Amino acid sequence: MTEPDLPQPPTRDLCGTMLVHRRLLNESMTYRARRAAIENRALQYERGRRSPVRSEVVTVPVVVHVVHNPAVPEQNIGDDQIHSQLAVLNRDFRAANPDREKVPEVWRPLVADAKIEFRLAAVDPEGEPTGGIIRVPTDRRSFGFDDAVKASATGGSDPWPTDQYLNIWVCQLGGGLLGYAQFPGGPPQTDGVVVLHTAFGTTGTAAAPFDGGRTATHEIGHWLDLYHIWGDDDGACTSDDKVADTPNQADANTGSPVFPHVSCGNGPHGDMFMNYMDYVDDDAMFMFTRGQVTRMNACLEGVRASFLVSSHALAVPSRPAPAGPVPSGAAPAGLTSAGPVPSGGAAGVPASAPGAAAGAAGLHQAAAPGQDFGPVPGPAHWPAPGAAPGVTDGAGTGVTDGAGTGVTDGAGTGVTDGAGTGVTDGAVGQAARPDGEVTRVLRDSERLVTEVLRDIRTAIHLVGGDRPGG
Repeated sequence: MTEPDLPQPPTRDLCGTMLVHRRLLNESMTYRARRAAIENRALQYERGRRSPVRSEVVTVPVVVHVVHNPAVPEQNIGDDQIHSQLAVLNRDFRAANPDREKVPEVWRPLVADAKIEFRLAAVDPEGEPTGGIIRVPTDRRSFGFDDAVKASATGGSDPWPTDQYLNIWVCQLGGGLLGYAQFPGGPPQTDGVVVLHTAFGTTGTAAAPFDGGRTATHEIGHWLDLYHIWGDDDGACTSDDKVADTPNQADANTGSPVFPHVSCGNGPHGDMFMNYMDYVDDDAMFMFTRGQVTRMNACLEGVRASFLVSSHALAVPSRPAPAGPVPSGAAPAGLTSAGPVPSGGAAGVPASAPGAAAGAAGLHQAAAPGQDFGPVPGPAHWPAPGAAPGVTDGAGTGVTDGAGTGVTDGAGTGVTDGAGTGVTDGAVGQAARPDGEVTRVLRDSERLVTEVLRDIRTAIHLVGGDRPGG
């Protein structure tokens, strides 16, 4: 494969998230409308007009795509390195990292537990057991921030359904990039996080000063709608990260600064450079704040709400062996057959396994690992802006917002936002839950669906208002 001449970010841009964000803002009116609705929701949480629903820990299913060039064997990182990264994430997002004690005393009351944990997926999109790690060889020497690593057609690996899995691509990045993420509200085909293999985890190829696993913590912060703590205004002190309890600061900090480091008149305590959303070395960042956790909650209960109510990717399916030969067309013992598997369904999924009815429930059906999605998905492959705000009926089975941000009712079994931005509810995946938890999930889902619909109406209004003559 011939690699195109890609624009490379400046080497000081260790994170490419804002480069992706600005590209999408420039190219897609749909993305601008989605981001406006997401910001509106986050502001309501920050001002107390909405309160977080959840009080329990949410576990996010993760699939790691190791995209490696066989000519450079170290790019094919080991399982131990991947598991070391998951361990870091589960400490950092639970405020259980031992180095949190290094947070200056003035800010220790702000250190917050996000109540988010991460686990490698146990079930793949087809309902089959998995270890949650995909290894894909490539002939590319490196990747940039153009999302090529996220599609097999461009030398990468196709994502698993991004409303059910956090997709993390680990590869060789060029241009000085440590990683990048896609903010919520972008195209589902490219949703997820990309990390340089030498900045991933704490063992194997991980290299100082980025061998503490904090690059993934930082990028997943973006995936959960956190901005850089300095507001990306190139030192102007006119913008911030939209979080009230993080001090305004002039620019990114690097290395291992000494407290206090004052900028933008933020003395006497100065920059909160030890925050995960700054650019300091891994061993110099230790915390998320309460305000940042509130913003993550706004994201998880809005655009990424599917991760709150669908955990089937974490449950290993039970497949008892049949007692004897299985007649042609019949289901083995332990499986329920209701006839031929419909197009888009998952053949061989136990009826009791959460997500078995994913096709009927309106969940995203994505390609199995290795299936080709075609050209790199991007704004050019989204619905035309003219159709974005419209609401259409999908073959009589429910309601789908044309922008991909609406709600699809799949055969009456639940409610799913088509872009992975909404809520999955109903019978799917609830059989194994205790009755009390079912009641709680259904109640919470009802509220979340109402709020998602309100956000959709806001987005439709914004898109419609941007159109000439609209």
